[in-house]
Amino acid sequence: MVYDILIIGGGVIGAMIARELSRYQLSVCLLEKENDVACGASKANSGIVHGGFDPEPGTLKAKLNTLGVPLLYRAAEQLQVPCIQNGSLVCAFGTEEEPELEKLYLRGIANGIRGMKILSGDEARLLEPNLSPAVTKALHIPSAGIVSPYDLTIAAMGNAMDNGVELLRNFQVTSIEKTTVYHVHSSLGQTVQGKGIINCAGGYADKIAAMFGDDHFSIIPRSGEYLLLDKAEGNQVRHTVFQIPSKEGKGILVTPTVHENLLVGPTATAVASPDANQTTPDGLAQVQRLAAKSVPTVNFRQVITSFAGVRASEAKGDFIIEPSKKASNVIHVAAIDSPGLTCCVSIAQYVMELLRQLDFSLIEKENWDPYRENIRAFSQMSDEEKDAYIQKHPAYGKIVCRCELISEGEIRAAIRQNPGALDMDGIKRRTRSGMGRCQGGFCGPYVMGILSQELGIPLEEVTKNGGESRMVLERIGE
Repeated sequence: MVYDILIIGGGVIGAMIARELSRYQLSVCLLEKENDVACGASKANSGIVHGGFDPEPGTLKAKLNTLGVPLLYRAAEQLQVPCIQNGSLVCAFGTEEEPELEKLYLRGIANGIRGMKILSGDEARLLEPNLSPAVTKALHIPSAGIVSPYDLTIAAMGNAMDNGVELLRNFQVTSIEKTTVYHVHSSLGQTVQGKGIINCAGGYADKIAAMFGDDHFSIIPRSGEYLLLDKAEGNQVRHTVFQIPSKEGKGILVTPTVHENLLVGPTATAVASPDANQTTPDGLAQVQRLAAKSVPTVNFRQVITSFAGVRASEAKGDFIIEPSKKASNVIHVAAIDSPGLTCCVSIAQYVMELLRQLDFSLIEKENWDPYRENIRAFSQMSDEEKDAYIQKHPAYGKIVCRCELISEGEIRAAIRQNPGALDMDGIKRRTRSGMGRCQGGFCGPYVMGILSQELGIPLEEVTKNGGESRMVLERIGE
């Protein structure tokens, strides 16, 4: 089969483009090198819906950020993805930083952001009582919010698949050749053909571009380290609390998550590879020190895990979303660092306009469905509704993950629903089983058994995240 469009990369950008393409009468296939979608930066970022005050006016980032905020809130509602408009505060510590706050405010006005206000330190502390006494002024952006980035990616991809898009996982692109169509080859010897290609390969977007002869941009991988704290600390702040941003990023933030934890980070460190997602003692110490500068009451003894994500930056500092200069019907969507998550829907719509300019016929389907049911809807039911549901679906009455109160029914649904979980991390991202205080210490073996049953594989073949990451090596006895 020759697809109309091939998408390379299953992060939030690739998944949202796939969802947007599923609106039209096109054959589309997304190629992802990992065992699941959302395995790169889309599973390891701040989850912030940025208000739009930071990008330089006139840039693609500024335009798509302003457009993207309401579009993202709408998509999250349609896809039943956790998303909260909690607002943000950018804090200045002393008179030396206050002029920078004024610049951010004026930049936000230039970008078309409404509702912003510069508060005194005391006014900011009325909104956030745990804010440091050293905060002298703060920029309040009420349109900002928080979202679960991996939930959004999985839901967008699932909705795209429900509308006809195909997904090929473990498809690492190694070469591309052109005859009358493009032939895309994988490391496992597979070949897929397409008339057009959208390059959403994240940290490897420049490598994919080079396969078409495009060498005018290079990705700069930049690692961001985070600390995630238990839900006992989730009420430290209601807003997302920033410090004055730098050239490297928006600085260390303190934010609640949509799942009621507290998240602090990230650092911004140049690394050698997009896969260099290890945490470091120095990095985590920096996160803790600077987070305490904003909110001194955070109890870091409540940290339940740490992680790092590698964002894909570029020297010019703006998104690269453009047709290839060397190959026909190829669009590069590269260097999508912050505020890329916020812009994922506006980026997808921008790419549709580029496809129209390339003379792709975008005829809308009559039966396109933008909605998707969340498999965790059970947890939102009343006790009476749960009792009635359990009568028909007994597996929902058996709690597997005690920390997050996740049932066996939700875990099985996560394997069966598009795109189905194939490994332990896939279950974790879809259900939160293993994301609680014990980090899977109790529910892990039970989840392994469910994966083994549902996938029809021996327990020894169950992996943490695909490849050779097997959970057990061998049986030592029956």
